[in-house]
Amino acid sequence: MMAAIRKSALKPDRLMQLGTGFWASRTFLSAVELGLFTHLAKGAQKEEALRAALGLHARSARDFFDALVAMGVLRRRRGLYANTPETDLFLDRNKPTYIGGILEMMASRLYGFWGALTQGLRTGEPQNEIRRGEDLFGALYADPQRLRGFLSAMTGISLGAARAIARKFPWKRYRSFCDVGGAQGAVGVQLALAHAHLAGSEFDLPAVQPIYEEYVRRFGLQGRLTFTGGDFFRDPLPSADVLIMGHVLHDWDLQQKHLLLQKAYSALPKNGALIVYEAMIDNDRSRNLPGLLMSLNMLIETPGGFDFTIRDCRQWLKTVGFRRTQAIALPGPDTMVIGYRS
Repeated sequence: MMAAIRKSALKPDRLMQLGTGFWASRTFLSAVELGLFTHLAKGAQKEEALRAALGLHARSARDFFDALVAMGVLRRRRGLYANTPETDLFLDRNKPTYIGGILEMMASRLYGFWGALTQGLRTGEPQNEIRRGEDLFGALYADPQRLRGFLSAMTGISLGAARAIARKFPWKRYRSFCDVGGAQGAVGVQLALAHAHLAGSEFDLPAVQPIYEEYVRRFGLQGRLTFTGGDFFRDPLPSADVLIMGHVLHDWDLQQKHLLLQKAYSALPKNGALIVYEAMIDNDRSRNLPGLLMSLNMLIETPGGFDFTIRDCRQWLKTVGFRRTQAIALPGPDTMVIGYRS
């Protein structure tokens, strides 16, 4: 009788919501891709004017806008559509707080590739451009426009963590830092803005330099932030009081992860520190859904990459020589694990 009562109380709503979740995701990504939020940052508009500005067909424009209202990413008052405070701050391309680069990349690339997740789960092989025989990173870094979009995406995914790292790490003890594989430079910029005593640098592939320097100039920090070109697998890492690896390790297999951590340990001076931040999976592997999904994204995107637990990261740091480690939660799914070299 009790089992029957429990079964009768069950509903399929949550399962259907999970199954149709891509409808809402694609709708939102299309809005970002179209520049809807950037356009509305200029002021609220009626449906007809907004539709004309974005070049949309009349058939479904109203449903599209109202679906975004229902999602809570637009507001509608007296027939006028407007951004919410959140979308105005983070999804206006003209603001330095814009995080839409990663969403644009999801819309143009990842959304389609994730349609092949089942195949990836069966084969353990990437499902992106690699399937067509392309060298993903080689092609990316050879095309300045594509590279700019990718680096902007990395800024979008790192900006919240960057600001938290500036607040939560004991920077007063240190004078210099180097962001290894730091992309457009979001972390370095936030650290320099928050701590006037810090001198910073970035170590990345040479093709990144002009994009990094352009981003740094937007904040007037070109006198304090410098760039060093190199390959972190082939070249020694620069020495600094603090090295940073953010959203880097998950791209690589276990052996490569260990190699990068060992190189960081070797490059640090006595009493230096390494910061690793990622969407780390909780140790119980049951709560940080974004971290687990990011690991599946590494299946889609890389030959051997995977995300890992906080415990995994701390153990790897100890394996390469760090005697003391610390884990600090960052905004969203990210965690910062620090290895202190004694």
